[in-house]
Amino acid sequence: MAKLKIPHDAIVFVGDGRKALFLRNEGDEKFPNLKTEQVFEDLNPATHEQGSERPGRVSKPDSGQRSAVETADWHDLQEQRFTRQVAAAAEQIIRSGKAKALVVVAPPRTLAELRAAFHPDVKRHILAEFDKDLTRHPVGEIERHLVGTIRG
Repeated sequence: MAKLKIPHDAIVFVGDGRKALFLRNEGDEKFPNLKTEQVFEDLNPATHEQGSERPGRVSKPDSGQRSAVETADWHDLQEQRFTRQVAAAAEQIIRSGKAKALVVVAPPRTLAELRAAFHPDVKRHILAEFDKDLTRHPVGEIERHLVGTIRG
């Protein structure tokens, strides 16, 4: 097992579909010191609070049958939109030259959405990805999770 080495000035992205933290390593590879650089939060109410209409129905011509249309999950759609927004913010940080490396920590579903949303320029700078939800953890605890051993 190898230890993750987070270079000086690397960005650690920790996020889910509602909150994202951009942490900068102000320390070095041996002794990381993560400091909060940016925080994004999305106030995303539950779907039942965002839409109240009943699902629509569709009639099939000549058969007289009607079928229900699946309701939109507004909460889920907003989480996907938020993920694309924070992926764009990561791209700005990488393109500005403020960070040469990126570590991504997100729950599996969000991580998959980020992979799809990240520009190839951003993907080239990713050192490691972790499928964990550490968004609600204190920065010190996030640091301890990352500098522990990782599986190759």
